[in-house]
Amino acid sequence: MKEWRQYCLYLAWLVALIALGGSLYFSEVASFVPCKLCWIQRIFMYPLALILGIASYRGDRGIISYTLPMSIIGGFVSLFHYLEQKVPGLAAMAPCTEGVPCSQDYINWLGFITIPLLALVAFVLISVLLWMGRERLE
Repeated sequence: MKEWRQYCLYLAWLVALIALGGSLYFSEVASFVPCKLCWIQRIFMYPLALILGIASYRGDRGIISYTLPMSIIGGFVSLFHYLEQKVPGLAAMAPCTEGVPCSQDYINWLGFITIPLLALVAFVLISVLLWMGRERLE
């Protein structure tokens, strides 16, 4: 297990890069206009791609204590956004009062896979990988 832990930082960086690329694809290529909650999720994801990349290059696992909270908070925003899309009562609590409504589904693959769910999966994967790759006192 210890041998696998050394790659957790790289894998978390890879997940962050894929999420960043997917986000840019949806907004710049597919022309989906991000809502307010999408922008908040980007605020947490985009720095992760940069910071985890630098930390991976330098082999700095100490950065995990700083990036793990970012990933967890971003995951909670994604969870709220997903629930807002799928639970009709939550749409009334939405912070999206102007522009694109946060409850809008640009994609709805298989009836449940939406952009916020994809972001949630990325944040959960990053969080789990960072948790597994942290330095432990032994």
